[in-house]
Amino acid sequence: MKKILCFLLITAISFAQNASRSYLSHTWKKNILEVKTNDGAYLIKYLSDKIVETSFIPKGEAFNPNSEAVIKSQEKNKVKFSDGIGALMLYSKDITILIDKAPFKISYLKNGAIILSEKNGYAKNENNETIEFNISPEEKLYGGGSRAFETMNRRGNKLQLYNRASYGYQTHADLMNFCIPVVLSSKMYAVHFDNAAIGYLDLDSKKDNTLVYETTSGRKTYQVLIGDTWDDLTSNYTSLTGKQPLPPRWAFGNFSSRFGYHSQEEVERTIQKFEESKIPVDAIILDLYWFGKDIKGTMGNLDWDKDNFPNPDKMITDLSKKNIKTILITEPFILTTSSKWQEAASNKILATNADGTSATWDFYFGNTGIVDVFKPQGKEWFWNVYKRLINQGVGGLWGDLGEPEVFPSSAITAGGKADEIHNVYGHNWAKLIAEGYQKDFPNQRPFILMRAGYSGSQRFGMIPWSGDVSRSWGGLQSQVGISVQMGMQGMAYMHSDLGGFAGDYFDNELYLRWLQYGVFNPIFRPHAQEDVASEVAYKDIVTKEKAKKQVELRYQLLPYNYTLAFENNQKGLPLMRPFYMENNSSDIKSDQYYWGADFLVKPITSANIKEIELQFPNTVFNWFDFYSDKKYASNTTSKIEVAEDHIPVFVAGGSFIPRIKTITNTSEYSLDNFDLHYYFDEKATASSGSVYNDDGVTPNAFEKGNYELLKFSSSHSKGILKINFKAEIGKNFASKGKLVNLILHTIQPKKVFLNGKESAFKTTTNQTEISISWEKGTKPEIKIEY
Repeated sequence: MKKILCFLLITAISFAQNASRSYLSHTWKKNILEVKTNDGAYLIKYLSDKIVETSFIPKGEAFNPNSEAVIKSQEKNKVKFSDGIGALMLYSKDITILIDKAPFKISYLKNGAIILSEKNGYAKNENNETIEFNISPEEKLYGGGSRAFETMNRRGNKLQLYNRASYGYQTHADLMNFCIPVVLSSKMYAVHFDNAAIGYLDLDSKKDNTLVYETTSGRKTYQVLIGDTWDDLTSNYTSLTGKQPLPPRWAFGNFSSRFGYHSQEEVERTIQKFEESKIPVDAIILDLYWFGKDIKGTMGNLDWDKDNFPNPDKMITDLSKKNIKTILITEPFILTTSSKWQEAASNKILATNADGTSATWDFYFGNTGIVDVFKPQGKEWFWNVYKRLINQGVGGLWGDLGEPEVFPSSAITAGGKADEIHNVYGHNWAKLIAEGYQKDFPNQRPFILMRAGYSGSQRFGMIPWSGDVSRSWGGLQSQVGISVQMGMQGMAYMHSDLGGFAGDYFDNELYLRWLQYGVFNPIFRPHAQEDVASEVAYKDIVTKEKAKKQVELRYQLLPYNYTLAFENNQKGLPLMRPFYMENNSSDIKSDQYYWGADFLVKPITSANIKEIELQFPNTVFNWFDFYSDKKYASNTTSKIEVAEDHIPVFVAGGSFIPRIKTITNTSEYSLDNFDLHYYFDEKATASSGSVYNDDGVTPNAFEKGNYELLKFSSSHSKGILKINFKAEIGKNFASKGKLVNLILHTIQPKKVFLNGKESAFKTTTNQTEISISWEKGTKPEIKIEY
């Protein structure tokens, strides 16, 4: 132990340290280390072998144990403590904490090397409080929430932590709707600042190898996480802040949406257009005209405008008969001109001034107050609005302007002053809806579309989107970076208004390229201002047919996409994954990404592109063009000809890709008969895949045993390919036999054997089809001679 401490002390000297803080004493009790210093005390504990939490309590202050973000409790892990000469040390099997007594400093180590250390640590200045760290010169930094930058590496920027909309942004917006106080490093660690108040993340903007968290008030608590791989790091972060519940299956279908539908007749006519063109659709979203004729003056009505929606019950019922969900926008602002103002004010459910009166202010939509979602009465009042709408048949909820868009610092809530809770307003708004569903609709998975949130908002089922992006090529160019980075930060369903939102720019090529990209997005939701139609059904004949093919492909990939959602629910893995995630490179590309583990996607984000250069990752297997089956070697850069009707998409060798035939909407979804595409690759000598299935409705279906998990594996050697099938059936799932159409790519079989008997097969140029009757309880085995 003395040798280890000596090495660590020598290693630590190379970093700057805090000379003004002095060690006084320490206690080690119940796996919590308390270190007293001249200006306060540290509380340090391991939440797991790979997650450590450190809190500083300044002298004269009390420790606040309440976190808005963290749900993970302390595991009973084997943590060892040592009091050495001049230093204290805590260590688990994965992460070590070294505390030098003089000069005082805390360092975090992985595999014996420092990954992060406090520089000045905590300091209080005239206008703010900071926590300062040393970082190494070579590491790249990611995180900080949703931002639009030209590159993925955010080092060199000082990021404000104040949720705010950026209307009409394109390639650059350094302040947006989701300001998440977490930093991820290319050295495979993350540091999460567990404090809700507004502030800044300074990612070495002064270029002195310093990371600074700055805030106005609140907790001085942070967690350091490490991972063996990027997958592991992401999984650890979502273990800390919560996993996303599995959304309803219909959420993976097509949405009809615009700003906005002005009447019941317009809603019904729009769905009729989808039906006439045989375009699949699962939901229609109503923007603010459902509660008022005008944009201004009506926000907060939170009830139907009966002039333009004379019979909403019939409208919702008729849509439901077609298996189409109705989704309504709501906002937390209650205008003084709205029909609910008097009720809200008299029931004291609004944020207040210092004297206790309802706080009001002016913004774009009118003079307003805001629901206090931190106050029990405010939560109950707001939830009763939603409960009434859900009982009416509303299938999903859209929470807009939840940054909050305008929230004066003088306003006071039950959770604190405006600046203390600004960034967690949307987070708590989603929480009250999620908890309301659990209490009053326990058998229904919520759909909660929201524009603002915080660390851990994913555990409430929040479906985030990237705000009012410009309807332009520049707007499209920023979307991969936003979605990929948010997925790394737990918000795996970040997506964009397909086609772009802001402006009346008319460009069918842009629209189609955005939809082609949207096929490989968590949510497929065209949405825009009504100047130019966003719905596929309203496009001209040629554009409509091209866009329809993208919608159909989206539905065909439902088994694969739903399985990705299950993986996210169980492991916290993003659906859109950064290009570095599979080969563990520190460089992330902002113009290509993985869709799950099996697809490599390269969006086309400029006009008139005929050819692109694509980097293939350094994998042990080859890659195949999803549309042509052309093979590309790993760890190469190739020139790819760009087609008009699709973006470049590639499948990993050895992958199993489940697909179904096109359906009207997800109510027709079934795995009784499906296609299973297998991409043979001589380099992928063994591989596996799976398809998750449940009823698409029941919350926690997997945990309740209401599921089936179909598993596939392959191996090949000396001209023999074997493919095996097996099923894991939950105890409460009524599984059926299945007809599987196995489609082999890039292999020419000579003979096929099914369960030991020679079987017929059908071969085309690059594909072979084998029909498999998979009876319940059996494990089919395919042997192919090639």
